[in-house]
Amino acid sequence: MRVFRVLGIFLCVVALGSIALAGEKSMGVRDVSTVTFVAPMRIGAVVLPAGDYVIRHTMDGQEHIMVFQRARSKEEVKVKCTLVPLGEKAQQNQTIYQLNASNERVLQELIFRGDTAKHVF
Repeated sequence: MRVFRVLGIFLCVVALGSIALAGEKSMGVRDVSTVTFVAPMRIGAVVLPAGDYVIRHTMDGQEHIMVFQRARSKEEVKVKCTLVPLGEKAQQNQTIYQLNASNERVLQELIFRGDTAKHVF
């Protein structure tokens, strides 16, 4: 009987721990996504060449950071972002940018299918 009591307590602790971890990940975005830029894209102070990128969403204290890593490369670019909740899960990926005076594409927002928040730069 004591074994079952200890096992029950252990399972409760594991379940509560899982719920606590799920709460920390409830920002509404996946940790890793991919994007393809068809033309060079300015993100903050950096211009990324056209191509495929793996993007990791990380935290630096209370700041949200997007880490862009070009496919088949070790180079990374880190950019701060703000998460803005969406009304519902995104139905498709979206890359929203504006052209600046130098005719460069400047990234404004990234939205990934299935996320409930968008990344605003």
